[in-house]
Amino acid sequence: MADLVVGVGLRDGVGPDAVLDAISAVVDDPADLRALATLDRKATESSVASAAAELGVPVLGYAATELAGVEVPTPSGRVAAEVGTPSVAEAAAVLGSGGGDLLVRKRARDGVTVAVARTVW
Repeated sequence: MADLVVGVGLRDGVGPDAVLDAISAVVDDPADLRALATLDRKATESSVASAAAELGVPVLGYAATELAGVEVPTPSGRVAAEVGTPSVAEAAAVLGSGGGDLLVRKRARDGVTVAVARTVW
């Protein structure tokens, strides 16, 4: 059953292969994925959209204010200064999962940060 949501944060200019590599480092079976979730302005970037299309899942986008309202274990002051929320990957995973628990805290790799939450429905 596809019940995992991967939150994705990424630097500008990162390609879809880097996004896919970061996801494969935290998810064993792509069939377990329900969605990718990210900052709304990143949701339509070709790297995120291409990775989601390759995985056969939708992309969920959230405003920085929505993400900022989610308590996460590893907030970042640098990310808050850059995009207006102290968390993208972890907060997006939690929101995209309907408030599920984080299974994997944020992990950064080649300009991509990912976190995983299990859906609650």
